[in-house]
Amino acid sequence: MTSTAEQQPRGATRASVDPITLQIVEGTLNSIEAEIEYAIERTARSPMIREAHDYRVGLFDKHCRKLTGRSYSAMPDAVVRDYPPETMKPGDVFFMNDTYDTEGSIGHLPDMCSTVPVFHNGEVVAYIQAFGHHDDIGGKVPGSMPGTAVSVFEEGLMIPPIKIVDAGVRNEEALKIIRRNTRVPEMLAADVDSEIQACIMGAERMAELFARFGRDTVEACFQAILDNCASVFRDELLPKIRNGTYSWEDYVEHDGLTDPSLHKLALTMTKTDDKIVLDFNGTDPQALGPINWPADYADGKFLIKWIAPVLRNLADTPERAAEIHCNEGVCQIFEVIFPPKGTLITPIRPAATNARSFPLLRSIGLLAGCVAQAVEQGRMPADQETIRYTGFYGDDLDGEPFLSREVLGGGSGGRYYADGSDAIHIVPNSRNQPAEFTETRFPILVEKLGLWADSGGAGTYRGGLGYEKEYRMLVDCSTIVTADRVRLGCYGVNGGQAGQPFGAYVDAHGRNEKLGGLVDNETIKAGEVLRVRTTGGGGWGDPLNRDTAAVLHDVIQGKVTRDGATNDYGVVVADGPDAPRIDDTATESLRAKIRAARTEPLEMINRGPGMKMFEKRS
Repeated sequence: MTSTAEQQPRGATRASVDPITLQIVEGTLNSIEAEIEYAIERTARSPMIREAHDYRVGLFDKHCRKLTGRSYSAMPDAVVRDYPPETMKPGDVFFMNDTYDTEGSIGHLPDMCSTVPVFHNGEVVAYIQAFGHHDDIGGKVPGSMPGTAVSVFEEGLMIPPIKIVDAGVRNEEALKIIRRNTRVPEMLAADVDSEIQACIMGAERMAELFARFGRDTVEACFQAILDNCASVFRDELLPKIRNGTYSWEDYVEHDGLTDPSLHKLALTMTKTDDKIVLDFNGTDPQALGPINWPADYADGKFLIKWIAPVLRNLADTPERAAEIHCNEGVCQIFEVIFPPKGTLITPIRPAATNARSFPLLRSIGLLAGCVAQAVEQGRMPADQETIRYTGFYGDDLDGEPFLSREVLGGGSGGRYYADGSDAIHIVPNSRNQPAEFTETRFPILVEKLGLWADSGGAGTYRGGLGYEKEYRMLVDCSTIVTADRVRLGCYGVNGGQAGQPFGAYVDAHGRNEKLGGLVDNETIKAGEVLRVRTTGGGGWGDPLNRDTAAVLHDVIQGKVTRDGATNDYGVVVADGPDAPRIDDTATESLRAKIRAARTEPLEMINRGPGMKMFEKRS
């Protein structure tokens, strides 16, 4: 498969532009992206897009290079491959979701993607794109993410790049087929319309930018924006990583069919003065179940833009890190070497991919694990929360079918200067589904939503806490779960401990059962409760070095229990006249006892007790 990335240089001569004009153009691009996102939020109908914000927007130049850095996105490469720009017309809109035919843009079929070309003086000068995770696009189970799928044919409708709107005329026959292949046709149709119209609006805004400044000036600004990104990574972040070769591996511990079993993702990182080479050879063969991710397209452009932002943690200050955006320019300093076809990240069609979020998230941890070995004192943060989906389907109290799905966040990893954040979402701007929305739309009561105490990995800086959410069913129905890190917690760094792994539990009528991480149709009876606990982030640094006042503060806030304070941090919390207090004498004695009992140095990277279970099995 030949991509546009193979036809275009990874970098170009640095553009020289007026700095004021450059600032205006860059600010306008960010505003266009935000306006498109806001339009989708306001007009979409599905809970996954409208409420959870599981959608992304991208702005690209004529070479399919991403210009903005607010979040990741898909890519227009496959559209340009099949529909050369000289054949495109104003009013055209392209549509796709095929995992294996979109140049690495789409990881699983629910991510349907719309692309609109931008014209100036009759020529294509840019592309606007949006994709959303749609609630259902067919397949063997509601939600289109079957945990027991062995092929993409079980996962839903596959759409290669097609022209969904031709010069302003909608392809109603294609839309009819798309609506026919979903369990929620009205909702899907509304979401697709929302994304298409938002992209059309964004293309009009982009065309206005070209009309205002002229093509030469705008394209020079585009090149400068990409060059500036590359310069920040090359000149500011790369020097903080020691030259050399470093290796790390991480695991997906289940694939729905050969559970439990470790599926290894391997990375060897070679750092030179001005480049990082990422070699994924050593990654395990593709899985039987749906945990495969076709990342080996378009020179790995999607993968690079997905994982490169983790290097922002090397910035001198958190404030500086927040200023660094990651656009296509970062591809100038990375090179990716993929293993031969047939691995977890180079699967062969029709391998199932709906749970591709597992290797996708692990790839961030792979790079962070390598970099942690190559920087001062393991300066990289500990491992972070993962993407997981939970949901329910069946017939409501009126006998009408319903489908409720939700993406819940978890804790981020502790850092060398601060605790991890509680209950964050790795998908930018995403959020949990409000209880009021769930209860008014579905036969479900949300009885609890809070932070899961002791879920963050212990450390000098604690990992962020995961969610604890309880749903009580009002009807007999089925639950669906797609979740990673159900045995291996998010790893700790530089002596920090791993966070607690994910768990979904059915709790009622004497039944207290932990479900697996890939569940298609577990029966939940009316009156029963599903308790969901999401992953805590890994800890950073020796827990015995944590400030005792910080431990006490966590106990008072309910983030750490008294037992957790004692067992994880060696801190004894006693009752005071008005509030809990630290027993300093007992704490000093306990910490000295724990240190004396250590027989080995603390690990640079700690995977938690779940890893020991797998080691015993092997």
